Amino acid sequence: MNGLAFFLFLVIVALTLVITYYASKRTKTTSDFYTADSSLTGWQNGLAIAGDYMSAASFLGIAGMIALAGFDGFFYSIGFLVAYLVVLYIVAEPLRNLGKYTMADMIAARFDDKKVRGVAALNTIAISTFYMIAQLVGAGGLIKLLLGLDYIYSVLIVGILMTVYVVFGGMTATSWVQIIKAVLLMVGTFIISIIVFAKFDFSIAKMFHEMKTATPLGDAFLNPGNKFKNPLDTISLNLALVLGTAGLPHILIRFFTVKDAPTARKSVVYATWVIGIFYVLTIFLGFGAAAFVGHDNIVAADPAGNMAAPLLAEALGGDFLFAFVAAVAFATILAVVAGLVLSAASAFAHDFYSHILRRGQATEKEQMLAARWASVGVSVLSILLALFAQKMNVAFLVSLAFAVAASANLPTIVFTIFWRRFNTTGAITGMLVGLISALLLVFFSPNVWSPQPGAAIFVGEPLFKLANPGIISIPLGFIGAIIGTLVSSKKADEKKYTEIVVKANTGIGRV
Repeated sequence: MNGLAFFLFLVIVALTLVITYYASKRTKTTSDFYTADSSLTGWQNGLAIAGDYMSAASFLGIAGMIALAGFDGFFYSIGFLVAYLVVLYIVAEPLRNLGKYTMADMIAARFDDKKVRGVAALNTIAISTFYMIAQLVGAGGLIKLLLGLDYIYSVLIVGILMTVYVVFGGMTATSWVQIIKAVLLMVGTFIISIIVFAKFDFSIAKMFHEMKTATPLGDAFLNPGNKFKNPLDTISLNLALVLGTAGLPHILIRFFTVKDAPTARKSVVYATWVIGIFYVLTIFLGFGAAAFVGHDNIVAADPAGNMAAPLLAEALGGDFLFAFVAAVAFATILAVVAGLVLSAASAFAHDFYSHILRRGQATEKEQMLAARWASVGVSVLSILLALFAQKMNVAFLVSLAFAVAASANLPTIVFTIFWRRFNTTGAITGMLVGLISALLLVFFSPNVWSPQPGAAIFVGEPLFKLANPGIISIPLGFIGAIIGTLVSSKKADEKKYTEIVVKANTGIGRV
């Protein structure tokens, strides 16, 4: 066990619990719990979005993916960053103007139908759970490396902590944990990147030249095709990454934590700058790990490469930098999983319990209680699923969550705002077709099935040959929404659509 790392772990946990304690005193109403009473400023929410988005996949997964697969790993950095253009230009402003607490609120602003709200809540819970598995896998590997604890106990520790943050602190605690984590992560990444760059005499040309001989891949390290042999897999991955962010529930609910649409737009701009700088720096993390830790050492610590960044910190800065980076990675995971639990709990308590089961008659106290119990339920489910995904790269796991989000949520969000003829049947069909097709394709893919024992969860030949379902499931989501609309006998409410367009673009009549 690394004593210094364990101490910094305790400091991070203590700091976040103090934040939760003070936030719990301010969390009195459902508005406080779901959206921090829309009290965050643009820069605060921008940092919180960045903190929510720069997950274990970004810090642990991408560094490992670049170190082991070279150029192919950088696809993740590009896709995650470009995705924010879709969020900025299509989703952020209409979502803030039309919604109140959850994504389902936005869709329900046009289609006041219990089925629509119920399916939207189901999507949110499914996507949040999928995304959370990746974070818990990263946490399990990290704590196992640092403290020598078994993977199962590591996952349980993180699961308990994330539940405590959400149950007691709500969105206020979650936001401030994310803001502090974003600052710490940027500091840690910047320090490592500068040290790596210094090792190459601050020369980009020298760095790229030396990387040709630094790994077993040789010259191929700098070329595409090391991980993604099939071009369709590459296209599928990038489609999922670029379009998926605009459908991620834990990112979408962040736009309800500010007072209006202009502030939501500002927060996306702040977040994009922070995220952009971070993803550029992932090149130094990946190259540094490949050059100074080595392929064999990275794989020995974790076959999927998830521990490349902490091992690089240890190689460059000894125990202290290793301990600091590991503690930051732990804070990263805690911040993201808290946001994920909150988005899933909000969907259950606000959309399913309050609007469907109680038909809008639930009191604030009953909603808060339902949200807290939902937080516990989602945490337990995610922990159980994470126990089966131990050997997968976390960046890769997250890309699957992005594919599900882009397939299930994005078509309905886009058509709700931009298609006059879109109706209730189209919304339900689009969400269900996108969700079910994405989940089924993941289940029948090489991620779950492999002829080689131990390479996947089940032994056998995969029916679906692509690793990421995005290239099939995303178009299916859009097609399902279109066909559902066209074959339905229900007519679109023209007056309602006109009202939605005005409200989405101006905020007039916003709750």
